[in-house]
Amino acid sequence: MISLIVSTKGRVAEIGALFDSLLAEPGTEFEVILVDQNGDDRLAALAAEYAPRLALRHLRSERAHANAGRNLGLRHARGDLVGFPDDDCVFPAGALAQVRRAFDADAKLAVLTGPAAAPEGGLGSGRWNPEAGAITLGNVWTSVIEFNLWLRRDVALSLGGFDENMGPGARFGSAEGNDLVCRALAAGLVARYDPGLRIVHPDKRLTPEAVARAGRYGLGLGFALRRHRVPAATWMPFLYRPLGGAGVSLLRGRLLHARYYLATLRGRLEGFIASEATALPHPAPLAPAA
Repeated sequence: MISLIVSTKGRVAEIGALFDSLLAEPGTEFEVILVDQNGDDRLAALAAEYAPRLALRHLRSERAHANAGRNLGLRHARGDLVGFPDDDCVFPAGALAQVRRAFDADAKLAVLTGPAAAPEGGLGSGRWNPEAGAITLGNVWTSVIEFNLWLRRDVALSLGGFDENMGPGARFGSAEGNDLVCRALAAGLVARYDPGLRIVHPDKRLTPEAVARAGRYGLGLGFALRRHRVPAATWMPFLYRPLGGAGVSLLRGRLLHARYYLATLRGRLEGFIASEATALPHPAPLAPAA
């Protein structure tokens, strides 16, 4: 069985769309663990509506923190595989079956990833590795997004799940999935990327919302690059690309784009030099809930 852990706050209709897409999945056994971080009962009616049709558990958490919610759900997961879809994702038909086949075909496979797909078609925001194959410390940065990250449950627990110093709700606001996969690689585990395994997610690049969060996201990536001692040839492009993007955008009069690139650069630099990148320990293993 696959356990789908959805950490959520503030959304309702989008979760219904996610659930509807999962109901179209033929023949793959799964459960949904909805980790509700709202301070009210806005999801009670939705959970009651879908509970007769989905293997759905509704957990409550007062802490508004994406990774804390994911880790809570992970501790309660009953499947042998786990995934962590965002609360505004949509699953293409057959995606869960594709995940199931990949793990069943390779007993050594510990981690499987794929890219984001845009609702209008094609790939979503970010740079994506065009080639299928093994994930390495060099290509993990273009091969991982949290809502399309799949692990064997025992592996996820042994690695301590997601680092709660990272992700939405934390100072280092992104790259928690990359960090988790880097820790799997350091443990000698097999991780593979499949560009054909796609989960649909709203494409928010170069929007006012993206600009507002660019600095926090940059902090997370800079933190992860430094934490895992990535070679200069790998991390340097993550600095000069946004610098170049800001320059080109200013020349073209695209001020929103320039603000996005500059905020990204500033965040990455700050995260890279942060003392926490070398001082914070990796998460301790998690124990399943009683």
